[in-house]
Amino acid sequence: MHSDLVLGSVFLIQMAVGVLGNFFLLSLFTFTFLIGHKLRTIECLFAHLALANSKVLLSKGIPLMIVCLGVKNFLGPLECKLIVYLYNIARSVSLNITCLLSGFQLITISPSNSKWAELKTQAPKYIVPSCFCCWCFSLLVNFTLLGTMHKARYMTNDTRTWYLGYCSIFSPISFNVSLFAIVFSIPDIICVGFMIWANAFLVLLLHRHHQQVQHIHSSHLSPRTFPEKRATRGILLLVSIYASFYSINSGLSFYLFKSDKSNQWILAISDLMAAWFPAISPFVLIFCDSQILKYWDALWHRTLFYLLCHIKSIYTPSQSSALSDFRSW
Repeated sequence: MHSDLVLGSVFLIQMAVGVLGNFFLLSLFTFTFLIGHKLRTIECLFAHLALANSKVLLSKGIPLMIVCLGVKNFLGPLECKLIVYLYNIARSVSLNITCLLSGFQLITISPSNSKWAELKTQAPKYIVPSCFCCWCFSLLVNFTLLGTMHKARYMTNDTRTWYLGYCSIFSPISFNVSLFAIVFSIPDIICVGFMIWANAFLVLLLHRHHQQVQHIHSSHLSPRTFPEKRATRGILLLVSIYASFYSINSGLSFYLFKSDKSNQWILAISDLMAAWFPAISPFVLIFCDSQILKYWDALWHRTLFYLLCHIKSIYTPSQSSALSDFRSW
C-alpha cells in the first residue's frame, strides 16, 4: 500500500508538471491565433505536439493514479478500449510530430547551396497538412487494435489476458503476439530511425557552422545572432530524450506483451517511461525558443508577484496587530 501511494504521488507530479507545460503552450498559441496573429511554422508543430502530449498524460496518468489509490480494474470493456485507443493515438501522433519537427529543423538550418535548399520555401506550406495527416493515420492504424481486444464474457481457456491495472485486455490464444508487435512497430522504428539520422546530420551542420563562425566573424559577436542554433540544440535534446525513453518503454512493453504473467513493477516502470517525454518536452520547447521563453518569463514573474502580494496581504495585518499589542503593553 505504501509503495502504491509513492507511485501515485510520482504519477501525480509527473502529470501535473507535464499538463502545466503543455497547456501553457496550447493557451499561448490559441491566444495568438485568436487575436489574429499568424503562427510560425514551428509553432504549429509545437501546438500539435503539446496537444498529443496532453492526451498521453491524461489518458495514461488519470487511470494509473486511481489504480494507485487502490481501485483496480474499474473500467469496463468499452471504457478500456476507448482509453487504450486514445492513448495509442496520442502516443503515435507525438512520435510523428517529433519526427516532423526534426526534419523541418534539418531543412531550416541547411546551407543555401545544399540539396535541401529547394525545400526551404516549400516546406512551411506542407507542415499543417502533414500534421493533420499524422492524426488521420494514427486514427486509422490504431482502430485495427480494437479488433484484437475481446470482452471478458468471451474469455475461455483459449484466451490470453493482459492486465493493465485499470482494466484487462483479452485476446485469443492463437493471436500471434510477436508478429503483431513487429508489424505495428514498423512505422515507429522508421520514425525513430529518421530522427536519429536527422540528429546526426544536425550535429554535423552545427559543427560546420561553428567552424565557419570562428573563421569569418569576430570573437565579440553574440551567440544571440543565431537563434536557429539555439532551437536546433533544443530539438536535438528533444529527440535524444524521446529516443531514450521510447527504447526503454518499447522493450518493457514488448516483454509484458509477450509474457504470460503480469509483473506489477515492470508495468509501473513502463508506464512511467511512457509519460516522461510528454512531461519534459514542453519545457524543452519553451527554453529552446526565445519568443516562447519571453512569454513564459513574463507569466512566471507575474505569478510570483501576485503570490507575494497575496502572502503580504495575509501576514501584514497580523503583524500590524501584534506590533500594536506590543506597543500597548
